Amino acid sequence: MSILVLRHEVFEHLGHLIEPLIGRNLSFFYHDIGEPFPSDRYEAMVVLGGPMSANDDLPGLKDELSVIGKALAAGTPVLGICLGAQLIAKALEARVYRNTGIEIGWAPVHFTEAGRADPLFSGMKSPETFFHWHGETFDLPSGAEWLAWSEQTRHQAYRHGRNVYGIQFHPEVTGEMITEWSSEPANCGDVAALDGPIDAAAFDQRALARQIVERWIELW
Repeated sequence: MSILVLRHEVFEHLGHLIEPLIGRNLSFFYHDIGEPFPSDRYEAMVVLGGPMSANDDLPGLKDELSVIGKALAAGTPVLGICLGAQLIAKALEARVYRNTGIEIGWAPVHFTEAGRADPLFSGMKSPETFFHWHGETFDLPSGAEWLAWSEQTRHQAYRHGRNVYGIQFHPEVTGEMITEWSSEPANCGDVAALDGPIDAAAFDQRALARQIVERWIELW
């Protein structure tokens, strides 16, 4: 089985999610924004983050929204992270907009009652610490189940149907990725707004990321 991964920057990749996918003998291939969509068959889709807005007037994003919309209509399992969660919400006709502030770094995520019972998150602590890097948020899509929140961002995770998830935080991020993101020119504005450098090694999300992706796979 194969997974299509929509990637918006080379440095924003699957990270901690790679090992569980390989362990399940699942293949995956990246599609970089602006490139022609491949004709390869895929059974599921992961939509990763990126520094742009889901509302940007970019041809590549419009193409992605169309592909995501078709996947949702076909019942394809879709997992969206950060920008990916916003793009899924937008494809479901929910509003995406600037948050009250930029949320960057390690911060607690609280699970709703539905989140604590959800297949992906059940058994996790509430709150559980995850990595964040975003300045936008979204309204909960119609028909979606609200699963998680943080002090700064109300909608941190949702499920739509049985196998479509939007996650605002970044469980996939490794310490090496945090260090790389902090040095990327595309992120300079965000980094300049921080009080100090991010401690990339403060927490290890590996086990949490593994649970999320493996349980998502088990749904389909």
